[in-house]
Amino acid sequence: MASTIITKIQEIATCSICQNLMMSPVSITCGHSFCQVCLEQHLYRVQLSQGHTFLCPLCQVPFSKNSLRVNKHLESIIEVFEDMDTELLCEAHEERLQLFCEDDGQLICWRCERAPPHQGHATELVEDVCQVYKEKLQKAVAKLNELHTECMNQKAFVETQITEWQDAIEIHRQKIKSDFKDLHSFLHEEEKAFLWKLENEEEQMLAKLRESKAKLEQKSDELESHKVELEGKCQGSDQNLLQDVKGTLSRACAVKLEAPEAFSLVIQTVCDVAELYLDVKKILRRHQVSVTLDPDTAHPALTLSEHCRRVSRGCSQQNTEVSPTRFMAFPCVLGRERFSSGRHYFEVNVGEGTAWDVGVCMENVQRGLGMKQEPESGFWAIRLCAENGYVALTSPPTALELRDVPLVVGVALDYEAGAVSFYSMTSGLHIFTFPKASFSGTLRPYFQVYQHSPLFLPPCGE
Repeated sequence: MASTIITKIQEIATCSICQNLMMSPVSITCGHSFCQVCLEQHLYRVQLSQGHTFLCPLCQVPFSKNSLRVNKHLESIIEVFEDMDTELLCEAHEERLQLFCEDDGQLICWRCERAPPHQGHATELVEDVCQVYKEKLQKAVAKLNELHTECMNQKAFVETQITEWQDAIEIHRQKIKSDFKDLHSFLHEEEKAFLWKLENEEEQMLAKLRESKAKLEQKSDELESHKVELEGKCQGSDQNLLQDVKGTLSRACAVKLEAPEAFSLVIQTVCDVAELYLDVKKILRRHQVSVTLDPDTAHPALTLSEHCRRVSRGCSQQNTEVSPTRFMAFPCVLGRERFSSGRHYFEVNVGEGTAWDVGVCMENVQRGLGMKQEPESGFWAIRLCAENGYVALTSPPTALELRDVPLVVGVALDYEAGAVSFYSMTSGLHIFTFPKASFSGTLRPYFQVYQHSPLFLPPCGE
């Protein structure tokens, strides 16, 4: 019964235009009511198509726009209907669901309790059992809140892992790119060196072959001259033929044709690109030389080991002989070895020193006041210093970005190619190559030593 009444009230309060509960209901002359917005939109559409004649959307009775009245009474009923907590009724018996069956977990009415499906089951009044289950639901909500918090924490942790993983991958990606860039740089320098050698070999062989060709052309002209002379004798008079005939024959018989010098056309400049690609250190060490220090060039503040492979900076040596070959402006020393051609490579163990200069220089560089460590003054070196970090001693100096701390620095010189390159032998990565130079004198290994930063020159193979 109650559900039927509720349904009828809902039907009365429903707008026939939008089929929802009326909002701000208005009535017209015939007594029917509609949502104010719905009716105004209806009137607007009708006015566009039919003019100013309006009919009720339900009963088709004419009305005017001036007859619209707000239906306050119906609006109040709708508000009460919306606020009303509709009580649930049993679908089978239309009785109030006042009991809760614990066995089946269902709301039932008093008639359901006596029916066979629930007969003998534990039942309680709704108001008595509601608080118990409310507390259980609240505990379940609290548990779900805990799980949700834990889930969000785990999600945040995974998001952090994602960010850290992406950052690590990006660092590794950049390292791979940089390593291959260094490898490309090394291979590019090797390519230039091999192409220069091949070009040099080509020019030398072409010069020999062209010289041989010129000699053959000269001999050809000589033979042609003798042939013309003999043919002229044969075609002339008897007296002309016999005139100095023995001398002519003697000269013709004396002409000899020597075989040209045989040259081997086997190309000597061989480059195994795969080997270069696979082992940078190996190809560098093909040209390695054992370097020792020259005491006669050492600044007075430097101390050399007995075998002249280690140098450190200490107090000035009072009994050091003054010599024009000795550095006096800066604490520098040269290697004994001299380079005036070819390819050479040596290594310097810089350890964990905080400052040093390593490279090569011309033998005749300035060693006193006015000494400038730059290519224009005959120096090709790199430096580590506390103020600027790693730099190449170009003019002006070039800052170097190194991804590792080189404990051993490799110095590669290609005299003919005019190249001086530096490598970190800790990682095998290229550090820097000076712009192409034109060497015209003798080069020597060059070192500048700072306080608490000794340098060591390992023998070949170490």
